[in-house]
Amino acid sequence: MSTLNTPDEHQEIRDAIRSLCAEFPDEYFRKIDEQRGYPEAFVDALIGAGWLSAMIPEEYGGSGLGLTAASVIMEEINRSGGNSGAVHGQMYNMGTLLRNGSKAQKEKYLPDIAAGKLRIQSMAVTEPTTGTDTTRIKTVAVKKDGRYVVNGQKVWISRVQHSDLMILLARTTPLAEVKKKSEGMSIFIVELKDAVGKGLTVRPIPNLVNHETNELFFDNLEIPEENLIGEEGKGFKYILDGLNAERTLIAAECIGDGYWFIERAVKYANDRVVFDRPIGKNQGVQFPIADAFIEIEAANLMRFKACELFDARQPCGAQANMAKYLAAKASWEAANVCMQTHGGFGFANEYDIERKFRETRLYQVAPISTNLIFSYVAEHLLGLPRSF
Repeated sequence: MSTLNTPDEHQEIRDAIRSLCAEFPDEYFRKIDEQRGYPEAFVDALIGAGWLSAMIPEEYGGSGLGLTAASVIMEEINRSGGNSGAVHGQMYNMGTLLRNGSKAQKEKYLPDIAAGKLRIQSMAVTEPTTGTDTTRIKTVAVKKDGRYVVNGQKVWISRVQHSDLMILLARTTPLAEVKKKSEGMSIFIVELKDAVGKGLTVRPIPNLVNHETNELFFDNLEIPEENLIGEEGKGFKYILDGLNAERTLIAAECIGDGYWFIERAVKYANDRVVFDRPIGKNQGVQFPIADAFIEIEAANLMRFKACELFDARQPCGAQANMAKYLAAKASWEAANVCMQTHGGFGFANEYDIERKFRETRLYQVAPISTNLIFSYVAEHLLGLPRSF
């Protein structure tokens, strides 16, 4: 499998992440999954080594790297058997603050984030009655006496319980009063220690995978005026940067998953002997593995294209969406191939396939569903009529 391990320009990062992940073997993540816990020791190790501050400029204590390098970090975590879903929010939320925050906000937060004293793991956009129709969100922030008062509800908001800061999108101008429905929304930095229990209620949502996600209730939560990011009413434009980064990073994670599944399938197909021959000698076994590998390699190219455009500050919405679609599809196909190759053993916890199988399935649905990517491509790239 030499093509799976061909050195590239990011090899130093890959080697370093693989070395760190080697200290947290399958047994570690298996135990965390069984406990429905959070991999605190693993996250602390990533933060301590500076990997989660990779995108922070050097002047604030980070490494000054781009989304391309960040995506390689996420890919290698998943390729090593871990789950970047525990930490990836730090990377894409960072971009929202870096690109749109004021100098004062950056000076206040970035050094402590880089030093591991603060985590910015959470972004609150989705609502139970609007889903991905973001412009119709009902959470409102009303300016009053030097602060904003927030009321509303959010759902599927991840890592709130393991974060210090949260990016919040809320309406500051009613939908009926704006010329474009994408106007009139603003983003804020919420300091969670000052919010939880003081206007913000967090309700965990048990789910298929070990992924900490929550429903949030805002009841007259007060946010200081200086926590507004950028210009009031321009929040939707700002949040798109974060969403494009999120989709691209998740594409990278799916690619990492895909390689993990392929490597496990190949090893088992070579080692497992039935009827006096390795099962990998049978074309019925080897062809599906080869097919899945080809799909992952192709998705990988689109991932790097999206990263390249993002880092160059060029429009990348189409590439980010297509990378996410291709990578999620490829990882899910690889997961099924790996499970099928292992037969009954694929269902046994000790092989870790069922855990990774559940984890990678999420990305057919989140953070954006396959059908919404199809509608984006149909409308924005192909010029077909808007379908909704």
